[in-house]
Amino acid sequence: MNRLIRRSGLRTALAALVVLVLLALAAWINAPLVARLFDGGADRVAALPASSPFIRGQRVLLLSPHPDDETLCCAGIIQQAQAAGAQVFVAWMTAGDGFEFDAVLTQRVADPSPLDMQALGNARAAEARRAVALLGVPPARTFMLGYPDGGLFQLFTTHYQDPYLAPHTGTAAVYVNGALTPNAPFTGQAWEADLNRVLARVQPHLVLAPAPQDFHSDHRTLSYVALRLMAARQQEDRLRFWVVHGGLEWPLPKGLHPELSLTVPPLASTLPWTRVTLSAAHRQRKLDAVNAYHTQTRVMGRFMRAFVRQNELLSPAPLP
Repeated sequence: MNRLIRRSGLRTALAALVVLVLLALAAWINAPLVARLFDGGADRVAALPASSPFIRGQRVLLLSPHPDDETLCCAGIIQQAQAAGAQVFVAWMTAGDGFEFDAVLTQRVADPSPLDMQALGNARAAEARRAVALLGVPPARTFMLGYPDGGLFQLFTTHYQDPYLAPHTGTAAVYVNGALTPNAPFTGQAWEADLNRVLARVQPHLVLAPAPQDFHSDHRTLSYVALRLMAARQQEDRLRFWVVHGGLEWPLPKGLHPELSLTVPPLASTLPWTRVTLSAAHRQRKLDAVNAYHTQTRVMGRFMRAFVRQNELLSPAPLP
């Protein structure tokens, strides 16, 4: 039965990939037209207020649902913070081990087994450390929590105390190499304990987290948990928000367009966005970090490189 479920999931993933390929091909053929149509928001971005500058001695904690989100949203921000003398820390909630088609390519198997998916998780965790090292974040300032990719909402709700069995990896506990708490059960309670451990260790002045409008359920769930934990510390004003999954096909056009602006995401268009302007050197280093994710760029490189733009976006509030 489990094998049939995995095959069904694989067929679904393949169908989704076909749709994405067709959309990407259409965008590529009409790239100049798409650029004109979808960079219409550049004027709005140019009119946004600049984000507050970082300060020497600040501790900035970036909460990333999966390996690569920290780079897509904030690679330039990470570089600017460190150049100002701030210390940047990155905590990944999952190892990104739920993408079956990714495992098909990287493990070279037609029907990935739970062990193949675990191997993918360890590969993505290693890529994450390499990517942030390119951005100047040392290993001692990173935390891999290793909870189930695609399962954070379940931990937040139905599996707060009872362990959740991750369907892709066949595991109910943290297995990834270098995890903050090896063998921690896949429960919301354990996840929150790890997050609180990170917050206590870092004592951040700023926390960068996904906005609740982000389309991906892992991102939204992390947003809710971050808001609750920071509110319990009476520090919710230290949160800043970003979006990666901001609406159908956003950002357009796909592919590498560093001369274009990153426009406001449609799903979060009413947030009070601020602009972080990136230099050419920041953009090149961001591209290097994106390219460090070999497992991901083989499948969705055009989507990922579309975030290498003239700016990044942060909102000081989770709601309009």
